[in-house]
Amino acid sequence: MSTQKLIAGNWKMNGLAADLVVARELAEALAREPAAARVALCPAATLIAQMNWQLKDSAVEIGGQDCSPETSGAYTGDVSAAMLKDAGAGLVILGHSERRAGHGETDADVAAKVEAALPAGLEPIICVGETLAEREAGRAVEVVAGQVMASLPESLNGKAFAVAYEPVWAIGTGLTPTLEQIEEVHAAVRAAMVARLGEGARTAPILYGGSVKPNNAAEILAVPEVGGALVGGASLNAADFLGIIRAA
Repeated sequence: MSTQKLIAGNWKMNGLAADLVVARELAEALAREPAAARVALCPAATLIAQMNWQLKDSAVEIGGQDCSPETSGAYTGDVSAAMLKDAGAGLVILGHSERRAGHGETDADVAAKVEAALPAGLEPIICVGETLAEREAGRAVEVVAGQVMASLPESLNGKAFAVAYEPVWAIGTGLTPTLEQIEEVHAAVRAAMVARLGEGARTAPILYGGSVKPNNAAEILAVPEVGGALVGGASLNAADFLGIIRAA
């Protein structure tokens, strides 16, 4: 596994132009004291170009939160991978549980979006995770491994990408799995990645996401096969997000 972790902030449907001050504060702090980890922010599509312009000389990378599987055409309201790239994004979150649950996205849909992101030059962060019912039924490993196998197309071979494990029941709830549970699922994710893509998949980071905070980041990031974090609410505050970044 790569030794450099990836800490990515997902702003979700939050943020207006005035909130870019948070991104600038983060970039200024990292300029004063560079991080050991890669750092990315994934704002709403409306903010990508502005954030890219304001952070163009910084260490902060920029990503989108979703992309269409289509390259262009009559898809009102959709945003293509090429549009994200053109606006300044270098990464894109795909298959987040909020997309899977709220928009009915399947593993096949996620794989199609990955296929669209790669030729546009975007590095996908592919999300997987079980619901509380699946966790309580003892099916967490089975469900997550199945999502990995079905959501990662073979075209990822030789490309830069990450997988993010986000237990659905831990997102925004303040709840987190035990460190042992995180280790178990991350090991299963790695095994599924290698089974799907071969030995080359051993270097792609597996991020943990779900109520990551400055006070629990260090212990989570020290778990074997945790190659970074996908951070929600805490990434909206520069000091909180920086605390997580420093923990890496």
